[in-house]
Amino acid sequence: MALLQVHEPGATPHPHQEDDSDAVAVGIDLGTTHSLVAYYGERGHGDKGDVQVIADEQGRCLLPSALAMRGEECVAVGYEALACAARDVHVVTSIKRFMGRGIDDVAGEDTLYPIESGEGGMVRLRLGDVTHSPVALSALLLRALRERAERALGFAVTKAVITVPAYFDDSARLATKDAARLAGLQVLRLVNEPTAAALAYGLDSGNEGLYAVYDFGGGTFDMSLLRLRKGVFQVLATGGDCALGGDDFDRDVRAALHKEGWTGSGDKAQDLRLVRQLRETLSSKESVSLDDGVVLTREAMEEAVMPLVERSLQICGNVMGDAEGISVDDIRGVVLAGGLTRTPIVREQVESFFHRPPITGMDPDQVVVWGAARQARALTTGAQTLLLDVCPLSLGLETMGGLFERIIARNSPIPSQKTQTFTTWQDGQVAMSLHVLQGEREMASDNRSLARFVLDDIPPMTAGAARIDVSFTIDADGLLTVQAQEQSTGHQQRIEVKPSYGLSEQEMIAMLRQSAEHGRDDMVKRLLLQARVEGRRLLSAVDSALVQAGHLCSVSERKSIDEAISILARAVQRDTKEDITRAMDALEKATEPFAQRRMQEAMRSALKGRSTQDVESAMQDNKNKP
Repeated sequence: MALLQVHEPGATPHPHQEDDSDAVAVGIDLGTTHSLVAYYGERGHGDKGDVQVIADEQGRCLLPSALAMRGEECVAVGYEALACAARDVHVVTSIKRFMGRGIDDVAGEDTLYPIESGEGGMVRLRLGDVTHSPVALSALLLRALRERAERALGFAVTKAVITVPAYFDDSARLATKDAARLAGLQVLRLVNEPTAAALAYGLDSGNEGLYAVYDFGGGTFDMSLLRLRKGVFQVLATGGDCALGGDDFDRDVRAALHKEGWTGSGDKAQDLRLVRQLRETLSSKESVSLDDGVVLTREAMEEAVMPLVERSLQICGNVMGDAEGISVDDIRGVVLAGGLTRTPIVREQVESFFHRPPITGMDPDQVVVWGAARQARALTTGAQTLLLDVCPLSLGLETMGGLFERIIARNSPIPSQKTQTFTTWQDGQVAMSLHVLQGEREMASDNRSLARFVLDDIPPMTAGAARIDVSFTIDADGLLTVQAQEQSTGHQQRIEVKPSYGLSEQEMIAMLRQSAEHGRDDMVKRLLLQARVEGRRLLSAVDSALVQAGHLCSVSERKSIDEAISILARAVQRDTKEDITRAMDALEKATEPFAQRRMQEAMRSALKGRSTQDVESAMQDNKNKP
């Protein structure tokens, strides 16, 4: 397009901004109560070089982690899902608490939905006549966040850094990655939420020392100790509880209200949402009144939740015990993350425990997604910081007698690789079954089963003579690969640990097939977004050219150009790429004579005062240059 290349002699050309969708990755905080998406950039949403938390059309940054399901179909997400009151629709929330969990893990919990055992004993949620995997449900939330980002950025978003609780085990981490894959996202890195919070506060900006991150969210609690030294984030120890959070606060406050005579609506989910609103209101008020005359005071609310706050502080003490030789007096600062840290009693108890006021300069709901966006930028454009995280739970094998043999201990730095040698226990044994486990209990049966595989073709030897090296490798996301190799023959077996979490391989294939079937629609959407971007660039370029050299147009020419501009401006608001392309072609055709005259004027200006001999000499000099 000649028009886009023309500028006045000595003037700065209008910059042509390339589509850098491949270089942009978003940060996502997939939360129990709310989820957010952000990016590090400048696309008209703030100052250049800053994190932008992406809002919806109503200006709301938070997306409630809620889905309205009618059978297999998702009919609404977020605020619209919470407002859905149709009888045949089931509103599901707190999905994150079920990620990677087995049926035994939730036994005895007061869940809002009937829980059933899926493949491998993992949780499935029954909503009416249909059961759903937490992975598939989480994918719907991630897809909504991806589409929000695409609307804001104007191009397809395919890469993300997603945060997870530090205490998420291998099953939950892999479940999160597969949910992202179903949502059309490539996960560049899973970052622990406390580490992301530290990144968000810019603790890499010259700060050094020991910091604690206290992260209390809607469904999970994490505490991590980080040592910062010259841009290196080294996690020394971490601990937490994936079933401790705002949901538990709400249940205990609800129980306290019932003791005061509150009857509720009879709908447990609706009552818990009301209790959450009351609890949040009491962060700034001393009391609230319910419709039936029952009064809930802040003091009564704090009494109800104090055992849960104390439980979180006990975990903090355990983490500090894991980091040998460290006391609270060694900690330079305490970073707060998660919506529950708005609660006055939580902040008071944290200050009392750590002997210093916590750092509270950022919105605790947004601090984690800020860190995710910063890490997304680091992984796509580079950064001066280095994250050295730790393995939250021990990994090992079941040995004879049903014992758990640790190979990688919890709080070991990751990425990591460790090898241990095992042997046979029977004469002539030609195969070995390996059972991979995760946990802290001494008996294998008390820990989480991750995978089983067999190393065969072992040469028959006397018991104890064979040597089998078993290597455990954990990548930067905390995901595990196990390899077993017999030393004398070099024969080996390798497995990428893929725990079952209620979504069978057939279901995964079916969902990916559905994604492929919708691939054409997705491509149409991508091409439309790209056409809109190009259309707006052309409008901007023409407008700039007319301001600089509009005097070169005749009256009739200017009228034709103005009409073409109006048509293209309307087309970029429509939903068809073809309309935009036709309008762009028409505008380019209308501006061709204008562009030619601008080119001629630019050349005349450049040659003004120079002889033909000078021009020929300059051309010859350029020709002779290597």
